[in-house]
Amino acid sequence: MAIPPSFIQELVTRTDVVEVVGRHVQLKKAGASFTGLCPFHNEKSPSFSVSPSRQTYHCFGCGAHGNAIGFLMEYVGMGFVDAVKDLAQQQGLEVPEDDVSPAERARAAEQRQRQATLSDVLERAGDAWRKQLKTSQRAIDYFKGRGLSGAVARRFGLGYAPPGWRGLASVFPAYDDPLLAESGLVIVGEEEDGVPESERKRYDRFRDRVMFPIRNVKGECIGFGGRVLTDEKPKYLNSPETPVFSKGRELYGLFEARSALREHGYALVTEGYMDVVALAQLGFPNAVATLGTACTHEHVQKLFRFTDTVVFSFDGDGAGRRAARKALDAALPFAEDTRSVKFLFLPAEHDPDSFIRENGTEAFARHVADAVPLSRFLLEAAREGCDLDTAEGRARMASQARPLWQALPEGALRLQLIAEIAEAVQLEARGLSELWAAKEAGRGGRGAERRAPEPADPGAPDQPPRPPAADPRAGRRPWRADGRGASFGRGKSGFQDFRDHQGHEGYDDYGDATGGARRARTAPPSRADHAACLLLTHMAAMEDLSQDEHVMLSALPAPHGPLFVWLEGQLHEHGPLPWAAIREGLEGHDCEATALRLMAGPHAETVAEADLKDIRAELRGVLRLEFIEQIKRQQSEAIAAAATDPAAMQRWRALDEQRKALVSARPVPM
Repeated sequence: MAIPPSFIQELVTRTDVVEVVGRHVQLKKAGASFTGLCPFHNEKSPSFSVSPSRQTYHCFGCGAHGNAIGFLMEYVGMGFVDAVKDLAQQQGLEVPEDDVSPAERARAAEQRQRQATLSDVLERAGDAWRKQLKTSQRAIDYFKGRGLSGAVARRFGLGYAPPGWRGLASVFPAYDDPLLAESGLVIVGEEEDGVPESERKRYDRFRDRVMFPIRNVKGECIGFGGRVLTDEKPKYLNSPETPVFSKGRELYGLFEARSALREHGYALVTEGYMDVVALAQLGFPNAVATLGTACTHEHVQKLFRFTDTVVFSFDGDGAGRRAARKALDAALPFAEDTRSVKFLFLPAEHDPDSFIRENGTEAFARHVADAVPLSRFLLEAAREGCDLDTAEGRARMASQARPLWQALPEGALRLQLIAEIAEAVQLEARGLSELWAAKEAGRGGRGAERRAPEPADPGAPDQPPRPPAADPRAGRRPWRADGRGASFGRGKSGFQDFRDHQGHEGYDDYGDATGGARRARTAPPSRADHAACLLLTHMAAMEDLSQDEHVMLSALPAPHGPLFVWLEGQLHEHGPLPWAAIREGLEGHDCEATALRLMAGPHAETVAEADLKDIRAELRGVLRLEFIEQIKRQQSEAIAAAATDPAAMQRWRALDEQRKALVSARPVPM
């Protein structure tokens, strides 16, 4: 979905950032601004300022900064599109969608209205069950027996669904309303010949259970979990999949834990509703839970929007180990060097609640600190069932480790792990990487594309340049014998190592200010290719681009322009993603082939090892040169129009001033 930048600017101008922030932070007037305690870090004296004149917020303690859209994304956890839609709805504006037909727009509006209606229905049921809890001593005794206070029960909106088949009939007079079935509150009997739906048997899904409302990151009720008060089965019952509720995407307690995730510095992922509520009571309000399903990529991705550290807590039995293994698979594509993933295994007889009550909060905190890092758990998973005293066992471990290692994003962790895997299977890191590359080449898999690409047809359009075979540097491999990847050489300027790897010394047709004609051994890649490669390997670099730079990239001809538009949408929706996650999201997309081609080139390996600071400087250099070329084209158009347009030469002179300013600016090494 492409939202015009002009609409976003108008929306930010119309929105009162003080009102938006003030719904979540207590603000006090302080001169021309408002101040309060920062919601993004724990502080005792206010350093958080909101400026109505600039329509921005800024924390002088942690550096958090942004506008109303940014606040909803960072604090509430919304994606970019959802934040824009939320603010637009408050302002009575309709979000224009450049790439959406009127029919699709109407369907989307109808779906949003339907989702809002379902959330209202669920909220009404939750209100009724909260009132029922106050009158049910049996339910109150159950919560008290689990050590819960009234304050925690109110915070999580706990309730009680009384026994009886049609308890909600007193809440919803129109008990045959289709919305009750669509929201999952009411079950409709199976179809019978000749019996219309309105006359089929209907009854409440939740009966004689304590109720746990499930909320999305905006605080809207999207479903429920219910627990029996006895030992009957099923012990837990969840809402079914509905238009507003998907177990594979939602986490219980995430809405309530948002602030605690930032204060504690990590998310604790548990297996049940009571774990989350009990941990909040016992001093760990940063706990969340999956909803009766294995951890998914969407769960991990959502958590990393709030914190850089995730600790999965499981029972130490076989079932807990299997659940942890699935969580490992979900987390691998997001295990960047700046993030931490750990696995906490409690004794089989304990859950987090019982462990803390028996051993205390400090003992549990120590267990969290000593949790198994992802790297160690990956090696344990790869080693499972392997006798490392035999060649066959070591070969099996190498085979089991390959898909786990390949799921990791590029970075230092990936490089270190191949060295550890190689040591465990008694191979050199280079030999192991070559073995895996050969296997992928035989299958035509992703590794083959990256490690052993077919020679490009020099006459084919849109192909990355390849160094000539005679160039001694053409055989440079992405892995060295010690298992470390090729890196940018110290003492070299900018991307000199990239130039060496590509087999040419200059980008003279880019307008490089170094001057002098240099002999290029191959034609350089296009600027669009180069910028795309930089952003596919280091998506975070896109965050620093100006609005003009974003617009310029998005306006490039296909396939590059649509690729940049897609990347920007993913950045706003999910934050910076590793290449593994980008590749998965691009599956079936029109730009998939272009991205795979770029990432299969030898320069992608080198760029992946660069420091993000260098990547940002390089990207700005590429865009600066593209701006210069655009200005030159506009100057040519102005000269052509000068014969009939008296103002054309004035435009030419203004453009020439812009061009000179860009050329005289400190050049970024290319």
